[in-house]
Formats: sequence, C-alpha cells, structure tokens
Amino acid sequence: MKNALEYSTIGHVSGSDISISPERHFPHCIVCEGPLAEKIINTFDTRFGIEGEYDVWRCSKCRLEQMHPVPAPADLKNLYESHYNFSGEKGTAYTRLREWFFASFLYRVWIRIDGDLSFHALKGAGRLIDIGCNEGRGLNIYARNGFQVEGLELNQAAAAQARNRGFIVHERPVEDFTPVTPYDLAILSNVLEHAVNPSQMLLDVNRILAVEGQIRISCPNSQSWLRKVFGKYWINWHLPFHISHFSSQSITNLLEQTGFIAIEISQVTPAAWVASSIIARLFSKEGHPTRELRNPILFAPLVVAVRLFMFPVLWLKNRASQGDCLLIRAVKL
Repeated sequence: MKNALEYSTIGHVSGSDISISPERHFPHCIVCEGPLAEKIINTFDTRFGIEGEYDVWRCSKCRLEQMHPVPAPADLKNLYESHYNFSGEKGTAYTRLREWFFASFLYRVWIRIDGDLSFHALKGAGRLIDIGCNEGRGLNIYARNGFQVEGLELNQAAAAQARNRGFIVHERPVEDFTPVTPYDLAILSNVLEHAVNPSQMLLDVNRILAVEGQIRISCPNSQSWLRKVFGKYWINWHLPFHISHFSSQSITNLLEQTGFIAIEISQVTPAAWVASSIIARLFSKEGHPTRELRNPILFAPLVVAVRLFMFPVLWLKNRASQGDCLLIRAVKL
C-alpha cells in the first residue's frame, strides 16, 4: 500500500492527536460530494492499538461508505510510517514463517483453495505495475509468472528492500507518476480502500495504462456477512487506514465513472481474514495493540481450522455476494 493520501505503507499517532483537513470538517462524500447522512459505526483500531474512536458514514447519493472525518495527510503519513506493513520488523517468528510460506509450493496450492487476493496465480506477459508494492514480495511472484514488473511504493525502507531484490521501484504517488511506456496491467491489492480520493486514483491508473490495459483490484466487501457477525471487531474496518468501504455496486459505479469497462467481480472469504476477526473479537482492547494477530502459534492453526471447518458456509456466502473480499477485473476504455 500506498500514498498516505492514497496508497502508502504507513502508522502512529494517537487518535486524539490526529488533526483534520479543513475540507473534511463538513460531512460530504469524498467521491461525489453528496451528504453523509447515515452513520454506520463508531469503532476503534483493533490492530495496532492507536488511541481514539472513528466513525464510518454512508453517502446518501452514491452510497459509498467512508471514514469521517479523514485524518490530515501529514498525520496519515506518520501513521503509515510507524505502523503499516513494512515498518522494520525483521527476523521474528512471524516474518520468518511468512517469507517461507510465500516462497513455498504450499502457498500456490493455498491461494487456489482460499482465494488469490493479490493475483499471485495470474500468469501472462507484458508490463505490470504493482501499486503499493511494499518490499517486493509480489513483484517476485509476478516476475516468476512471466510479467515485466515495476512497483510504486512511498515507504523508503520498503522500496529499498524491493530494489535489493532487483526490481525497479518508483518512490512517488501515482498522481505524480508518468511512465515512459504505458503498462498492460495494474495491480491494486488492498490499496484502493486506503485512498483519500479513490476516484482520482483510478483516473491516474487509467492514465498510465496502455489501450485496453487491465486493472485488478482486491478490497474488503462492505456487504460481507462477517461484518454483521463481528460488528466493531470486524478486522476490515481497519480504521484509521481504510478510508473507503466498497460494495460491488459502488466499486462498479466508480470504475465506470473513471473510464473502465468489462467489469467482472467475484468474491472470496480468506481464512486469514476470518481468523483475524476472531482474534480481534477475543483479544483486542482500545488503545492496545492486538499482538495475538502476529503470533504464528495461534494464528496459523486458526487459519487452517477456519478453512477446514467453515468451508461450506464461506462458499455459500461467497455465492450469495456476501463474501469478505471483492476481486475485480476491468479494462481501460
């Protein structure tokens, strides 16, 4: 992930210290400027323990759900750099197990069964840009699958790590980026929900794609049945980092408005997401990091148990358009 502002890799400031951009004082939609007329939930950070409570509202005009108020860009940058994804953790049992798993044959089998959130099973050719490439783990997989890969990443430490793997990584936001040659495929894996202006982000992705270039997006589903089950402990509220919460309809509308066609949407419910919501419900406390989420002795067996014993329910809910994650494919108009 992403530009703080859009797609970075970021984190820490206590909720009470977060300042609000002046334009966010009024409850207006970040996409259509319609009124935010319905508050969906008030909750807290169940992952990192950032202090404070946060609201999610629904636009009465375009029905997009969004955090309000949105933290100022400088605060978001601080939050991401302190907490998010690649924040300097190395050599722990969690990171060692994660690196081993992603490089193993088991991972390729697992994503076939559980759902491929990052499109790591996609094979092909042509130029691919991974927006929010973090430390380059995905770039390595895409390159192995036949693509000519590059990344966008604002976190300096993560970008440096990706370059050490041998990849070209551009350290700038997508709105300030113009490639010499357009890309055939853009990957936004769990990125768009972090954007302060998702509409502009999609316009910029459209701009850097070749004619009939493709975009692949994964993001949480605001219509997920698990959101109702876990309430404020649903892991994908993920405030204050997830600015927008998309449904199939709201993401379709946004893609059509930003120049994409042939939109295809499927749904999956990753066992890791279910396990994370269970752990958050059991252990998370406001103002305290939920360290159990990064305990492999607890997390890994729970993920396997969810996949084994909840498979029929997860499959049925995906079929009923109530899965936890949206997988989107669209083509540049």
